[in-house]
Amino acid sequence: MKHERILYEDNDIFVCHKPAGIATQTARVGQADMVSEITNYLKASGSDLKTPLYVGVVHRLDQPVEGILVFAKNKAAAADLSRQAAGDGMKKEYLAVVCGENLSKSGELTDYLLKDGKTNTSRVVPPEVKGAKEAKLSYEVLSAGPSGTALVKVRLYTGRHHQIRVQMTNAGMPLLGDHKYAGEAALKISAGLGVREIALCAYRLAFVHPKTGKNMQFEIKPEGAAFQRGVYK
Repeated sequence: MKHERILYEDNDIFVCHKPAGIATQTARVGQADMVSEITNYLKASGSDLKTPLYVGVVHRLDQPVEGILVFAKNKAAAADLSRQAAGDGMKKEYLAVVCGENLSKSGELTDYLLKDGKTNTSRVVPPEVKGAKEAKLSYEVLSAGPSGTALVKVRLYTGRHHQIRVQMTNAGMPLLGDHKYAGEAALKISAGLGVREIALCAYRLAFVHPKTGKNMQFEIKPEGAAFQRGVYK
């Protein structure tokens, strides 16, 4: 793992910047993932080799999405961070570039999502549908851009499968570069702006340290094309 990807490390937690295209964790042989990279880094750095290395996943990011992840280095830290991630103790904020007309300056979206494991997709369904889970987020438009696009800050209150991508598309604000959900019109705009990957970054993460109780907050600058090639800065 490159040193610049490591945002913070101590005996209990490991915070890093996951690049787009790498899975948080995968069982596929030969495919890179963050758990493997962190494990290899810890081995190479000479971490306490008297005890088995432990890299606990407490939250995830979709493979095409870049952003900040915190991992636990022991079971006690994993249990505490998992409780925070499941509730409102872990604050997750994203930057996204969306397409849409007459966007509200800010808003809150509450939907029910149903995941389809066969197609690895989720969709908005009525709340009474079996297996549907409530999904909630809020958004704020930060600035307008070219071709009817906008830079948006998103705050997640739940952690559902493909939540931001599904809810924003359903609300008429598909993300640039999202080939799974955005639709033909949004992808045409994406191509015109030279954006091939999803314009989504988990840029800010805040939580309470599982051992010290200290408030921890981390922030990164997105690396994606929509944020770097003159579309937004």
